[in-house]
Amino acid sequence: MTRIVSGFAGSLTLRVPKSGTRPTSDHVREAMFSALDARGVIDGAQVLDLYAGSGALGLEAASRGASEVVLVERGAPAAAVCRQNAKAVSNAAPQKLVIDVAARSVQSYLDSAVGAFDLVFLDPPYDLPEGELSSNLTALVPLLADDALVVVERSSRSPEPTWPLGLLPVRSKKYGETLVWWAEPAEG
Repeated sequence: MTRIVSGFAGSLTLRVPKSGTRPTSDHVREAMFSALDARGVIDGAQVLDLYAGSGALGLEAASRGASEVVLVERGAPAAAVCRQNAKAVSNAAPQKLVIDVAARSVQSYLDSAVGAFDLVFLDPPYDLPEGELSSNLTALVPLLADDALVVVERSSRSPEPTWPLGLLPVRSKKYGETLVWWAEPAEG
């Protein structure tokens, strides 16, 4: 069972696609968001959740005070689940929330997106080729706010992502089979 951990929608159960996704465990999400809260990067943030699956990462950010969330998921069943979960979180919100679901591939979305995102989650399938992840990260760089944070979730057996120019890793943390990398825009 996947649920929102904290914030106005805390304990809300989220639907999960029947197949094709690997939801981030509540334990990993709780640890990740505790660290994000400590850095003060969620409140009022523009959030992008790539490879959204159920939308749990982006919706957790919405519950904790993000101002706008975009969930990108190309699988039609998973995108439908994202829409259902976004509606449930929006219904629980004390004020109007902006949550959009883009039912398309991550690379297609990034190639045409505009904006300055403050917080970006990339939680691709563990078997996503490293070259595709590298292309995603490269396309993401011009869409980041100056003080943005990028959080990449991978298998602990995966190599470190190939960071493009303009993005520097600042932290990594292992949670069992999951390894979470944090990166920030490079200065200059």
